[in-house]
Amino acid sequence: MNLGTKSPNEILFMNFNQDYSCISVGTRNGYKIYNCDPFGKCYAREDHGVGIVEMLYCTSLIAVVGAGEHPASSPRRLQLVNTKRQSTICELTFPTTILAVKMNRNRLIVVLEEQIYLHDIQNMKLLHTIETSPNLTAVCAMSPGPGGCYIAYPSPTGAAIGSIGADGGSMVTGGGGSPTGPGAPFQGPMSGDVMIFDALSCQIVNVIQAHKRPVACLAISPDSTLIATASDKGTVIRVFSLPDGKKVHQFRRGSYPARIYSISFNATGTLLCVSSDTETVHIFRLDTDAGAPSSFPQSGPTRSQTVGRRSSVRSPYAQMNGEFTPEAEEGLAGRNGGSDQGAGGPGSSATLPSRFSAATGVFRRSSLQAFMSSRIVGSVGSYLPDALTEMWEPSRDFAFLKLPSTGIHSLVALSASTPQVIVITAEGYFYQYSIDLEQGGECMLLKQYSLLDVGDTLGTFMTG
Repeated sequence: MNLGTKSPNEILFMNFNQDYSCISVGTRNGYKIYNCDPFGKCYAREDHGVGIVEMLYCTSLIAVVGAGEHPASSPRRLQLVNTKRQSTICELTFPTTILAVKMNRNRLIVVLEEQIYLHDIQNMKLLHTIETSPNLTAVCAMSPGPGGCYIAYPSPTGAAIGSIGADGGSMVTGGGGSPTGPGAPFQGPMSGDVMIFDALSCQIVNVIQAHKRPVACLAISPDSTLIATASDKGTVIRVFSLPDGKKVHQFRRGSYPARIYSISFNATGTLLCVSSDTETVHIFRLDTDAGAPSSFPQSGPTRSQTVGRRSSVRSPYAQMNGEFTPEAEEGLAGRNGGSDQGAGGPGSSATLPSRFSAATGVFRRSSLQAFMSSRIVGSVGSYLPDALTEMWEPSRDFAFLKLPSTGIHSLVALSASTPQVIVITAEGYFYQYSIDLEQGGECMLLKQYSLLDVGDTLGTFMTG
C-alpha cells in the first residue's frame, strides 16, 4: 500500500510478504522489515525516502523504489537488494513513476500508469510489456505462490487489449481475448472486467466480467485457483475460479458504498477478509455454497435469527435499506459467472408459475428487508433465477472486527498457522485479532503494537 504524501506520519509504504509472515515498511528515512509472529523488527536500513519496498517471502531479496523526495531516490528506479550481503543485485529505470512491484518465485512485475512490465525473476530479463488503460491506483494482483502464475488487472472500456512481447512485437485482442490486429495504447476509463494474463506463457487466458463499475481491488488466492474482486462502489465482493472465470461466491460487505483497501485469502482458500474506509473488517467463509441463506454452519441459528442478533450490534452491514443498488442489480445482466438460465432452461426467458405472479404485488409494496423475512421467500424462492436469489439472499460475513479509527488506510491478512486476523494501518499500528471459527461474530483483539516506536533490537529472519 503506497501512502505517498497522504501519510499522516513517516510511513510512506507498507505491505505483507506473500505468506503474510512479515511486513515491509517504507519510511521517509529508509525502510524496515517486521516479523508478524512473534512481532518484532527484523531488519532496518536508514536511507532516503522509500516509496515501495517488497519482499520475496522471507528471503533476503527485496525490491526497493525511492519516494522521489531526493534526487538519489528516483520513483522511476527499481533496485533489487540482497539484505544479507548488503548489496544491490541489479537496478532498472523505467519511463514513468513506478506505482507497484509484485513478485513470486518465478516472475516480477512492475506496474506503471499505463504499462505492466513482466520480468523473469531469475535473471531479470524482460519477457513482456502489457499496455493498460490509465491505472493510477495500480489496481493489479499477481499469483503469490505455486500453481498457476497469473496477473490480474482491469480491462479498459471500449478499447482493444494489447500486449507487447520482449521482441517488440504486438498482440492485441478484443474483449473476448481473441487476436484482432496491430496494437495501440489504451484510452478511456477502466471497466468492471478483469483481464487474466498467464505470466508463464505470456498470454491472455480469460476476461472476467466481474462488475459494472470500475474494479477497485483484486486479490488472488495462495494456490492461484481463486480471484476476489471489488468495484469502486465496494458493496459486493465476488470470487471467481481461475483460470476459467466461473463465479463461485458472492458476498455483501454492506449496503452503503465504501472504498475497499485490501482483500486477502487465508492459506487454504477457505476464508476471505476485506478492509475498507469504514472501521469494520469483514471475514467471509468460502467453504459454504455460494448464495446459501447464511454463512454460518447449518447447525447454527436460522437466517432471520442471525439477522436479528447481528442487528443488535451497531454495524453498518447488519441491515439493508430496502432498495435495489446498482451492484445488486448486476446479477440481472446475465454477466459471466451469473446465471444465464431462467426457470425455463438455458437461453429461455424466465416464465414463472402463477404463484410467483400472486406474490409480485406483495414484493412491490414491501421493502427488500421485509420481503426477505416473510414466509413468501420460502415458497417462491425455488422458482427464481439464481441472479435474483443472490439479490434477496446475499451471503454475508460470518465474523468481523472493529478498528479504532474510520477512514484510515489498512491492510488485512489471515494467519497461515492460527485462526487470527492481522491488520496494519497507515497510522502505524499492528493489530492481531482472534477468530472464533465455530460461532463467528466479533473478533477479539489479542495484541497491538506500533510500527513507529519499536526498539532497535533486531531479530533474524532472512534466509537464502
